[in-house]
Amino acid sequence: MSQPTPYVLVLYYSRHGATAKMARLIAEGIERSGLEARIRTVPEVSPENRASSPSVPASGAVYCTEDDLRQCAALVLGSPTRFGNMAAPLKYFIDGTSSLWLAGSLVDKPAAVFTSTASLHGGQESTLLSMQLPLMHHGMVLVGLPYTNSELTETRGGGTPYGASHHAGVDGARALDNHESALCRSLGQRIAMLTRKLHAGAAHVKS
Repeated sequence: MSQPTPYVLVLYYSRHGATAKMARLIAEGIERSGLEARIRTVPEVSPENRASSPSVPASGAVYCTEDDLRQCAALVLGSPTRFGNMAAPLKYFIDGTSSLWLAGSLVDKPAAVFTSTASLHGGQESTLLSMQLPLMHHGMVLVGLPYTNSELTETRGGGTPYGASHHAGVDGARALDNHESALCRSLGQRIAMLTRKLHAGAAHVKS
């Protein structure tokens, strides 16, 4: 039986659209490197004890399923900053992945993170680190951005070695600049390259 084509899951939550734009740029980098990028999002959470989101979003990426996560070859996780942490909807989704943790479904798969913030020093790096923690518990292999990407030292907006980031401004109107966009694409290309190498190595071992 043929093996399914490997894909990289780009999973994000976006409130005002900046994180969604980053997800599309990262997906562009992945697909430039010859892998499928599967873009998914998560629903809002509500303090009320009833469903508050439709089962299918009216527009944009569809909601992620457990199978999307289980079957991915790699994962890129994105969220806007909420007080230096990932947003509640994304954390709620991640908190519900204990069955995947128990089964070791994500062990040894590459993973990367990205974020967008309203202020330049508004917790970009702590948010990226907060998203990395559950990925480490899942046994994933973390992928960052090396300083061979010259944009890391040239940027006047976002950009960190822990993952791609964007300074959206207090009103959310600041567009991704050239450096931020390039780093998003580079992150996608790097995780795709490492995913292909791991799959090739695994195939060689099996043969």
